[in-house]
Order: sequence, then structure tokens, then C-alpha cells
Amino acid sequence: MDILDVKDIAQGMRGQAEHCLRNDAPVTASIIIAQLALMDGTTACGEKIARWTGKPLEDAMPLRLTGGLHYLYLSGKEPRLADIYEGRINDQDKIDQLIGAVVADHDMDLLPWFDSPPQTNEAGRSASFMAGLLWLSGRIGSRFELLELGASAGVNTMMARYHYDLNGILVGSEDSPMRIKPDWRGPPPPMAPVDIVKSSGCDQNPIDLTDDETARRLKGYIWPEMPARFERMEAAIALAKLDPPHVVKADGADWVEDQLTHPQENGVARVLMHSIVWQYLPPEAKDRITVAMERAGKNATSDKPLAWISLETNRKTFSHELIIRYWPGGAEPALLGRAHAHGAWVEWIET
Repeated sequence: MDILDVKDIAQGMRGQAEHCLRNDAPVTASIIIAQLALMDGTTACGEKIARWTGKPLEDAMPLRLTGGLHYLYLSGKEPRLADIYEGRINDQDKIDQLIGAVVADHDMDLLPWFDSPPQTNEAGRSASFMAGLLWLSGRIGSRFELLELGASAGVNTMMARYHYDLNGILVGSEDSPMRIKPDWRGPPPPMAPVDIVKSSGCDQNPIDLTDDETARRLKGYIWPEMPARFERMEAAIALAKLDPPHVVKADGADWVEDQLTHPQENGVARVLMHSIVWQYLPPEAKDRITVAMERAGKNATSDKPLAWISLETNRKTFSHELIIRYWPGGAEPALLGRAHAHGAWVEWIET
């Protein structure tokens, strides 16, 4: 069964809660379950949930309101939520009641959170991207121009400024405040040089990490059970304030097509990358991007190679797979590994 294809609202929400439990996020799971009780139609948010016309799991619908509620807590606008986030209440009935009361009191403020998918910009995912670049280095060269689709706040477009420990393979600046060291499973990635010479991204609604209020909204999407993610976000904010990432507001398909027409420097591989983005794109956008990449791949040369790195959800298993294609030479997708959705671990399966 295609898990993401589930259209039944309650089933999709329970599936999202189960996914949170499997990823050590019981508080987030309980808040998602509490949203089921909102479907009685007494609030605008509850009505929005009950009348959701898309696929709740594929759209990450339950995580939209979850982000809004967490933001209310982080901003100090709703201190009652501390009882949930700080673990003083773990009875589901009491959580249901508290979430119901908070949503009723902040109904109109929370409603806009349903308008867009979660901005789960996570630096931990760059471990998979870096492993992919190490693998590519021995195949198409060590110098890279990165293009990130759905870059959100541009956290991963700044990956050249991070330090990585990938099962003993050390990459990046030793004095970086961003330390990426996932629990590594399997053999290490290959040891190879990586030089990121340029990096940019696009998003339909870019987030400015240098604005404190905007950054706080982004933090709302971080699951409260994961303090390491908050630490990485603080490091990303600090780096952005020193030198903001380059992220433009654009339609993804338009942007990719445009970027592929720009002159490419000799000896630099152009790399399209994205993580947990593909499921949110309409079919026509996916088709356009695929056609544009394959067309550009046919024109790629050893001096001007092209690659495509994706860390996306397998629609049947709900696992997150690192897949790479490159031109010339490797147009067929290669599955290199799997990873935790927020970068806690990476399972390297390519040998």
C-alpha cells in the first residue's frame, strides 16, 4: 500500500502519529492524536481538519497545526502548553482537553498554519548530502555548484560551512559551530575531496533566518523531543547572521529550468539536491523538473557534469532514501543509503 496516498483523514493522522512514535517523538504524537478531537467542527481549525481535501499524510497536514501550537509555546503566547511540552501531562484525555482549549482561544491565529506544509529545514540532512558528494567526487570531480530545491530557510545551502564526522570521515571546517555527527550505520562513505564553490536555493516561501520572529516560527516545526535539532538550528541562525544563504522566492520547476540554462564553469559539477520536498510538488512540476534534468544530462560532459541528489520518502515503506543520478555515466538512479527524517542516523548501503 502507498502509505502517503491514504485519503482518510483520521487514518492519515494516526499514521503520522505512529511515524512520530517510531522516531522517538511521543509528545508530538500525542498532540497529533489530540487533533482528532477537534473534528467536531466547533473551531475553524477543527473544521479545516475535518474537511481536508488532500492526502493528510502526504500533505503533512497534522504537522501544520502541531507547528503552530509549538510556536505559541516558544513565543510565550500560550504558557498552558508548558504542561505538555515539559512533560507534566501525559494522559491523552487531558492532552485532548488542553489542546482543545488552546485551539479555541487561538483559533484564527492558528488557522493560517494550514496554508503551507511544514518548513522542516534541518541541517542534519546535510550529512546525507555530504556523503553523496563524497561518493560523487570519485566519479565526476570534487568541485560542486549546489542548487537546492525547496530550500526553505537555506539551512542546507550553507552546508559548506559545517563540520561533518561521518563514521570517522571528517569533512569541513574544524572550527564551525555546526557539528554534524549522525549515528552512522554500515560502512563509512568514501574518503574524497569536496569543494563546494557555489550554493543557492529556491522556495515558494523563503524564510529569513536573520529575522528573530521568523526564525521562531521555523523553530515551531521542530519536534520538542529533539534538543539536538534546536542546537543545530541555533548554529544555523548564527551562521546566517554572519552571511545569509542565497535563497530566492520562485516556483520550483521554473527555477530549476532557469538554473540549468545558466553558464556552467568548467571543472565544476552542477548538483540539484532536495530533501523531503518531492511529495509536496504537483505532478506537473515533478515531470517538468525530471524532463529538464534528463535533457540537461544528455548535454553534460566530463568538464561540465550534472548530478541529482535526493533524500525523499519511499511512498511504500515511508523510509527516507538517498538516491543519486549523474551525467555523463550514471543516469540510472543509485540507492546509496537511508536516513532518519531529521538526520539522527544514516544507514550507508552502497559499497
